[in-house]
Amino acid sequence: MTSASEIQNFRFFVATWNVGGKAPHSGLNLDKFLCVEEESDIYVLGFQEIVPLNAGNVLVIEDNQPAAKWLALINQALNKPPEPNRSSCSRTPSDYNVSFTSQASSTRPLVSKDSKPSSSKLFFHKPSLKTISKNFRTEGRRRLKTCNCISELERKNSKESCFRCQQTYVSEEDSSSEEDDGSNNFVATNDASFTGANQMKYGLVASKQMVGIFFTIWAKSELVQHVGHMKVSCMGRGIMGYLGNKGCISVSMSFHQTSFCFVCSHLASGEKEGYELRRNYDVVEILKNTQFPRICKIPGRRNPEKILEHDRIIWLGDLNYRIALTYSETKKLLEENDWDALLEKDQLKNEREAGRVFKDWKEGKIYFPPTYKYSNNSDVYAGETITSKKKRRTPAWCDRILWHGDGIEQLTYIRGESRFSDHRPVCATFVVVVETLEGRSKNGSVSSDIKIEFEELLHPSIRYLELNDTYQNNSQSYVRNNRSGYL
Repeated sequence: MTSASEIQNFRFFVATWNVGGKAPHSGLNLDKFLCVEEESDIYVLGFQEIVPLNAGNVLVIEDNQPAAKWLALINQALNKPPEPNRSSCSRTPSDYNVSFTSQASSTRPLVSKDSKPSSSKLFFHKPSLKTISKNFRTEGRRRLKTCNCISELERKNSKESCFRCQQTYVSEEDSSSEEDDGSNNFVATNDASFTGANQMKYGLVASKQMVGIFFTIWAKSELVQHVGHMKVSCMGRGIMGYLGNKGCISVSMSFHQTSFCFVCSHLASGEKEGYELRRNYDVVEILKNTQFPRICKIPGRRNPEKILEHDRIIWLGDLNYRIALTYSETKKLLEENDWDALLEKDQLKNEREAGRVFKDWKEGKIYFPPTYKYSNNSDVYAGETITSKKKRRTPAWCDRILWHGDGIEQLTYIRGESRFSDHRPVCATFVVVVETLEGRSKNGSVSSDIKIEFEELLHPSIRYLELNDTYQNNSQSYVRNNRSGYL
């Protein structure tokens, strides 16, 4: 930190949801999912399986129509006045003390599939992700390339200035039509945008799809001007070790003077013994091989190229780690609400504690039931209705949110109760410390005079990327013998 810097706190809302290959219908209400009654400064939302993971979607053409619909529904929830009746987004263990089958009769869908939107503009025939994204920008509605900074020479020859400065933009002509797929371009908005009925509280900062993974970030309109250096990296870890039916989307960005990395992943599936090694291997490969371009017009500016080089990192997604118990053992503990005993057998917890994956990462205490796998449109785990042992799935906490770095405090860690898919969504809110330039306008919803030392994260060490000999030999052998992967 320099003498020209100060500290502010901002509220981040982070959520992950495996939607089971189902496109959202127009009547799906995301207000509770997004906890809109408790506004956050930035929303980081990751979805998995927004399309069925079949050969057509994986190998042929990526279907972006569901992603466009999700954007429309998110915009509808964030950019409207809050409801007068608030429902708490904070849950405690007592809120979930229900038996394994106590809600078996409660199979009514959350929202009728036949319900129609109040406005015909929400959905339209074959929406384009690129086209619909333009509707969620505020007045500027301009795309920005990887680096938003203007060099000293350009500053002298242009009325524009650095993206961090207010009321400045990269001109529309600076974005070529060839880059309109969104892979390296992100949107920027202006805080002095709309007034009256057209005012937007939140603007779309980034959105990216890789087969079934969809990642989108939104920020309060007045804060988007402080977001810069947007970069995205996609890594397939599915069929043959590289196709996009599994893998991750990583977004790197700066917010004020602090660097952030958000990772949305869908890791290897399967609950057979030893499959956790495949998931560990996915994480190691993602950390080792994810690379962000170092493109900045200001010489000497720190620009993270690897995930662990960022100041603040949040990893979310369907990590697919299971509970190392039989179905009958898991069912018995769930009927007794003995979650501590279940968590003792949680693969992710045990792999982390053994130092084999996510070393030095943090996760909040889990006070909610396993999020997978549910029967269609019900609160009953699928194992109760499936007689075939081959098709039956043991309930597990597949959907998780972790973080790395100083200056992050988790406020809530809950799950939603939508019956839309066979997974329940998982949400977390954080207060995040951000270094800002002294004298800039303070747009955070929470102010702070806290002074802390920022310790720069080390590059991934060889020891972190290397597992013990037994694990390494087993995992590499397993991967070689199972390259076909799973859809």
